[in-house]
Amino acid sequence: MNPIPNATPKPAVLASPIVELRQYTLKPGRRETLIDMFDTQFIESQEDAGMTIIGQFRDLDRPDMFVWMRGFESMDARKDALSAFYDGPVWAAHRDAANATMIDSDDVLLLRPAWPDAGFDLSGLHRPTADTAKSTSERSGLPSLVEISIHHLRSGIGADLAGRFRAEMVAWLAQTAARLLGAFLTEPAANTFPRLPVRAGENVFMTVIGFPDGDAHASHRLATSPVWQALGQNMQAISIKPVETLRLAPTARSLLR
Repeated sequence: MNPIPNATPKPAVLASPIVELRQYTLKPGRRETLIDMFDTQFIESQEDAGMTIIGQFRDLDRPDMFVWMRGFESMDARKDALSAFYDGPVWAAHRDAANATMIDSDDVLLLRPAWPDAGFDLSGLHRPTADTAKSTSERSGLPSLVEISIHHLRSGIGADLAGRFRAEMVAWLAQTAARLLGAFLTEPAANTFPRLPVRAGENVFMTVIGFPDGDAHASHRLATSPVWQALGQNMQAISIKPVETLRLAPTARSLLR
């Protein structure tokens, strides 16, 4: 029998060149209502319109915050996909009920990967169906706590910081319980869908790190790493306001975990 040649690894499926981070402030006690609606009505319908629903989360420190991310292939594709969804039948049927849960939905960052392979790798991930989501929400081997750090920087220096983070922290994180899920910079292009505002005038560097569980996050050595401490001091020196840190629990149908 002839030996089987080594298979060529398949390239990662990155989603996407354009990413929105959306933070919604909800009316007290309405988060579960919106999550149920989102996970049953707004995932496939948005993806059918041409976007990728990357992940949706409960904010662990802010009980009335819902955080989610979606991706697009380009700014033009974003315009077409958002037009198709928000002018389509699913949003028309459910928008009043969705909007009734919200106080504010305009806290939105428009982002791009900080280096060529810094986007979200969704290869091999499978979202459970709505019918089976509750029984599969604790899928083994995938992070069940996601931490997003948003660093607000002075103009023109995001790429330098991203390069230093890549050089000094990516390999170190790979040796720990944490997993770097993605790293992003502000997308400078003009908003192609002005019906939905984004945060203008921002210059951010954002990291997304996953942990197997809350205990792994609590005991993680990141805060004690000399490399991280030095990088953190550098970030503070070039930041214009304190870092935003989001500790997030994925919903049952979140693809990113």
